[in-house]
Amino acid sequence: MTYAFGRLHGLGPTPWHSSEDGAGTEGNPSVSTQVSSYMLSLRRRKVQNGEIAVSARAVTSDLLKKVYDFNHQTHSPADLDNWGGPRNRSLLFSAFTLAFICFLRVDEVLKIQFHEIEILSEDKLVVSLPFRKTDQFGDIKPFHLKALRPEYQHVCPVRAFAAWVMVLKEFNIKEGYVFRRMDTQDRPLSNNQPMTSEQFLERFRNTLLDVKIDPYPYGTHSFRRGGCQFLAQELRWPLKRLCEWGGWSTEFTHLTIVKYLISWNDEPSEDREEFFNMDRPPALKCWVCGRSCHCA
Repeated sequence: MTYAFGRLHGLGPTPWHSSEDGAGTEGNPSVSTQVSSYMLSLRRRKVQNGEIAVSARAVTSDLLKKVYDFNHQTHSPADLDNWGGPRNRSLLFSAFTLAFICFLRVDEVLKIQFHEIEILSEDKLVVSLPFRKTDQFGDIKPFHLKALRPEYQHVCPVRAFAAWVMVLKEFNIKEGYVFRRMDTQDRPLSNNQPMTSEQFLERFRNTLLDVKIDPYPYGTHSFRRGGCQFLAQELRWPLKRLCEWGGWSTEFTHLTIVKYLISWNDEPSEDREEFFNMDRPPALKCWVCGRSCHCA
């Protein structure tokens, strides 16, 4: 609504207010105390009536590892659903990891073109986006990516991108959209059309079914939320670094980042009953600091 009034109708981001001469109003009607109060009261009424807003469940590194392992196993044709072959899965996994690590929306990933990815070396990439939903006028900081340690290869966008580029080279595709539509023979189309969000979501859900995971709670926003939680909880990134990487404000007035870190719909990282259990077995060892305690 704010975008429609501000951009499409040219009213800008200025809050709605009375004009100086008192003859009328100026600014964006959606940015006003009246609208904010109404939306808050509407939310309270919905909660009281039993309606709960459900965000897409976050993709976890464990889920991506299951997909990675599945893609790298040898399967007989009878074991695979016929929704997509190995090339299709290579495309998807590259898009999965890029959206996951860079907190990208699906439409932002699917519209990436070759000239927006700079290959610095075998293990370094720089991804520069021309626009984002929150930065539509440019000045978007690039994502500097380095190949992750082998222990994190299942979430490494550099490795996944390299594998997908090898597929594209088979068909002499070196420019245009990176993640493009596939034909029924598991081949990327040469007419330079990106995969649509609807096609991506359908294939994402098929991928989840391959690894015996219910796709219902997941959506296209699952990667953005999951990557934020992965860097915060597993790689221990501080809040300020997360905001800088994701392009969020560090003023912490609206705390947008909290929506990505916390949701009742996500899988719990540990059982509540174990919070004060000091005799729990060690957690997975951190390959950076070497600690395996739950407080690491």
